[in-house]
Amino acid sequence: MERISWDEYFMKIAKEISTRATCDRLHVGAVIVKDKTILSTGYNGSIIGQPHCDDVGHLLEKGHCISTVHAEANAIIQAAKNGTAIKDAFIYITAFPCWDCFKLIANSSLRKIYYGELYQLSSPERRAQNTRIHEIAAEMGIKILNINI
Repeated sequence: MERISWDEYFMKIAKEISTRATCDRLHVGAVIVKDKTILSTGYNGSIIGQPHCDDVGHLLEKGHCISTVHAEANAIIQAAKNGTAIKDAFIYITAFPCWDCFKLIANSSLRKIYYGELYQLSSPERRAQNTRIHEIAAEMGIKILNINI
C-alpha cells in the first residue's frame, strides 16, 4: 500500500476536525503544523459558553454568520492559550480563508496556507477578497496551495 503524503495527511486531519464545527452553513477545520508535528487545531463554532448556530440559528449580517469564531482563528487562539509558538508554521484549512482570518494568519507569521475548497466564489466581494489575499500573501512570501482530497 502506498502511503499518503504529509500534505494529504494533515488535510485529512483538518477535514476530520471540521466535523466538530457547530455552524451548519459551512463546517471548517484547521490544523497548524511545524516540522510534521501538529501544534494546534480549530474548527468554526460559537464563543465558548454561547449557544451553537446548529441549536439556535444564525446571527446573520450581510449574509454572513457572525456568531461563530472561524477555524483558523480558533487554531491560533488555542496555540496562544497553550503557549505554543507557531511562527514559521504551516496551516491546513478545509476552506480558503476569509480576509479577517488571512490577516490573523499573516500576523501570526505562518508561512504556508494549504486549503481545500474555495468558498462563495459566486460573490464578487469574495472573489475580490481572494485576489487581495493572493496579492498580499505573495508580497509577504506566504505560499498559498490548494489541496483537493
